[in-house]
Amino acid sequence: MARLTVRILSRYVLRQHLAPLVFALAALTCFLLIQQVAKQLGNLVGKGLPWGVIVEVFVLSIPFIVATTLPMAVLVAVLYVFTHLAADNEITAMKAGGVSVGRLLAPVLGGATCVAVLAFLWNDQVLPRANHQLRMLLMDIQRKKPSFSLREQVINEVVAGQFFLRAARIDPASNRLKDVTIYDLEDAERRRIISADSGQMAYTPGGRDLYLTLLDGDTRQVNRTDPTQFNRTHYRTNRIRVAGVGNTLERTENDTYRSDREMSVCDMRQVVKETERVAERADSEAVIAVGNDLRRLAGLAPAPPPLAPAPPDSTPVGPYCHLLRAIGVWLGPRAAAAQTPAPPRGHRVAPPRLPPPPAAVPRAPLVSAGVTAAAAAHRQGARARQASFEIEIYKKYALAVACIVFTLLGVPVAIRFPRGGIGLVIGMSLVVFTIYYIGLIGGEELGDRGVVSPFFAMWTANLLFTAVGLAGLALARRPAHSITGGAGDWADVKGLLVQWIRWTRR
Repeated sequence: MARLTVRILSRYVLRQHLAPLVFALAALTCFLLIQQVAKQLGNLVGKGLPWGVIVEVFVLSIPFIVATTLPMAVLVAVLYVFTHLAADNEITAMKAGGVSVGRLLAPVLGGATCVAVLAFLWNDQVLPRANHQLRMLLMDIQRKKPSFSLREQVINEVVAGQFFLRAARIDPASNRLKDVTIYDLEDAERRRIISADSGQMAYTPGGRDLYLTLLDGDTRQVNRTDPTQFNRTHYRTNRIRVAGVGNTLERTENDTYRSDREMSVCDMRQVVKETERVAERADSEAVIAVGNDLRRLAGLAPAPPPLAPAPPDSTPVGPYCHLLRAIGVWLGPRAAAAQTPAPPRGHRVAPPRLPPPPAAVPRAPLVSAGVTAAAAAHRQGARARQASFEIEIYKKYALAVACIVFTLLGVPVAIRFPRGGIGLVIGMSLVVFTIYYIGLIGGEELGDRGVVSPFFAMWTANLLFTAVGLAGLALARRPAHSITGGAGDWADVKGLLVQWIRWTRR
């Protein structure tokens, strides 16, 4: 019966976390998505894009937001559940029944580990593909020629070499223009300058042509073959059609370029392995160049040139990449084995021809110091590129493991302050999120500059919060530690802050 009771307790604790986790993940994701919509919607609406494309931009932004909010949701759920369990004296009853804090934490850590695995797979498989699609879509949108991209007080090239427009004021929301001047150079024999007090822009349903409705202006026309002819026409309303402005969204089907945020861990490990080979080759070339100089000074023949670089090695790096390769081979179609046709009977195979002897190489001059300097610069660039990809690899792992770290941190805090309520959940979550992501961003910056190693750049925040969480769990497991002792609310938080400030002033 004891084993059955433990199983019931584990299921009960995990069920308590399910609803807060889903609610926190949905709320945080929606909150950040609304911020993204508020920041980008004005730029996208002014381009004359269909609503389906605008929705696609924000849908492709969700994977990045989820990768950020999933560890946050885990911390919120742990704080919320254990605060309620401690406030309702359920943890006290469990302790009285012989259930320790460690036993109570075991199913939560198991669930956090499952969430961490899902988070890593999300960051490694879903997020790079979404980032790649989002980058291609944003580049396609930038290549459009929409109304809002026209700059005020600047001569904008609407049609290359043919049609130019200048406006003192441009309203991207309504496409209205103020104080408009148009330079029409389409006809090689005729030049037109069109001025208007105001105007309105509109596109055809297909988006290929631009219609300008100009109000209260004039048209000045000069004939280049006969400069003495000058025509000026005043108008109330003038409608102009500009064909072929290219205001259509042309989607990129295939883009082979991928940045580090658009690659999986296995792809980035291949890049790291290749950059290591480049750096080693730069070192060997510098050593050979200096050695040849010394050999020439000593009257010896120069060393043979280095061998040609080996072709890129596509062997997976690490057990995770080997596992993905095996799964891909198992799920993919089997390749047919190629067979070499046998030679016909009576056919004699010619013996291989030996290469000609090498010709005499003239004596080369001494190598300047620029060769070693170029090799050092080449090596430094390869190491910097290697560090940037290693940082991105460690970041994927660190964000996933943060789900476990926040669990270790949230449980002792919730047990220590059971009456903190929703205020403790929100306040503690904001403090932890701020410190963690500042450390993550700062570590990435220091890692890119080469100040710290990529591992410590991404894992320092996790290591610090893990140490704090383990220390809190050690205090919570002491027999003298009372869950409900004292106020257990914001008064205790204030007391701890005062003690910490006094300790730092000593």
